Amino acid sequence: MPRSKRDKKISLTKTTKKGLGLKQHLIELIRKDVERFSHIFVFDIQNMRNSKLKDVRGYWKDSRFFFGKNKVMALALGKSPEDEIMDQLSQLTVELKGQCGLLFTSKPKEEVIKWFKQYEERDYAKSGFIATDTVHLDEGPLPDFPHSIEPHLRQLGLPTSLQRGVVTLVKEHTVCNVGDILTPEQARILKLLGNQMAVFKLKLRCMWSNGTFEKFKVKKLSKKKTIKTKSEGVEDVEMAVV
Repeated sequence: MPRSKRDKKISLTKTTKKGLGLKQHLIELIRKDVERFSHIFVFDIQNMRNSKLKDVRGYWKDSRFFFGKNKVMALALGKSPEDEIMDQLSQLTVELKGQCGLLFTSKPKEEVIKWFKQYEERDYAKSGFIATDTVHLDEGPLPDFPHSIEPHLRQLGLPTSLQRGVVTLVKEHTVCNVGDILTPEQARILKLLGNQMAVFKLKLRCMWSNGTFEKFKVKKLSKKKTIKTKSEGVEDVEMAVV
């Protein structure tokens, strides 16, 4: 077991008074958990969703997740060998970049890696998301849509009309192409179609275990695909924010 360096002082003089207490509390929690758990993992968050993170926390009840400002988490662990609170922890802080988090756990390394590799949840793409599919709608009736939504569909840019009380696409329409940066209107249409284009996933970047640091290889994303689809339903699910 490496020697603890928890008694080293941490300076927050560069932080503002607002939120100083919360930052100090986060630092103290992280420092305590370094000694409580045998492993610390840094992971990337792909397509951030608060509701999905809540589900993940529920699965890992005997472990601890931290999501905060990377600089504050790095400060808690130590940014260099001189101020790290345990040996080799400063190598973790180098990896705290972008949208990421920390997992403190005592579960076996193999179990953690297997779970993160298998876990993913599909979700609706938001504005600014890069489309992974080409979604094309054929001319004709869209019976899954109620007649009351037809004016809203036209506002979103779909060439629709009511024909004998049925929402009808008066001409074929491409909602988006692979590689497009989705607009709010496109994202809304895809959601109304029930097309879950985004994938919420956590990818392990590296780990620390009792004084030993290990960096994982990150696999490239799979190639994009093109599909042609008609309406798949009008279920409208609002994302819960916790």
